[in-house]
Amino acid sequence: MAGHSKFKNIMHRKGAQDKKRSGMFSKLSREITVAAKMGLPDPDMNPRLRAAVNAAKAQSMPKDNIQRSIDKASRGDVENYEEVRYEGFGPGGVSLIIESLTDNRNRTATNVRTAVSKNGGNLGAGGSVSHGFDRLGLINYPASAGDPEKVFEAALEAGAEDVTSSEDGHEIWTAQADLHEVAKALEPVLGAAESAKLAWRPQTMVSVGEDDAAKLFKLIDTLDDDDDVQTVWGNYEVSDEVMEKLG
Repeated sequence: MAGHSKFKNIMHRKGAQDKKRSGMFSKLSREITVAAKMGLPDPDMNPRLRAAVNAAKAQSMPKDNIQRSIDKASRGDVENYEEVRYEGFGPGGVSLIIESLTDNRNRTATNVRTAVSKNGGNLGAGGSVSHGFDRLGLINYPASAGDPEKVFEAALEAGAEDVTSSEDGHEIWTAQADLHEVAKALEPVLGAAESAKLAWRPQTMVSVGEDDAAKLFKLIDTLDDDDDVQTVWGNYEVSDEVMEKLG
């Protein structure tokens, strides 16, 4: 369980939650509805739904909103969303994996392609960058869940494969098939997680300078503004010095 270089996606970047709260609630609601439609509408019996509800609660989404999203799936009056993944490159040669939930594949493809091309990147074919990432389970906890040693011991006991702790929080990595079992085992010890989902972890990182970092963050922000885009993963690494310059 050696440490790995920490990387961030837009959902974890400081300030993103506050600035784009309504957009975040929309994405969380969509994930809850899709999870409830794909399985039972009971979070205790549906691991994906349970993870989606916990993620919504971690972002202070009102209980009524959560229940409405579940009920929407139960009534059947919901769009047919499909999961679509886009792969490509951003400024500085950064590899990007863009995950979406969409009811209109053509609209989403056009919006994603436009956002990427207008911000210094280009889309590639499926599999063009994902071979440089590992598909794993990722469980996020806030720093307040416990000190690194406590979290490490709990994760080891629960069957996790790796833990990365920082002042921003704890990232607990699992095998893809073990995600929900590990999350369930951690809850009595650490409480409900901020999120528990399948993730793309880069095998190697790309260090990004100030100019490329500014362009890259603009690209990620543009993608995040699209309601269809759920998560953006990348293999970029930005130094604290560059982050300070960018404000």
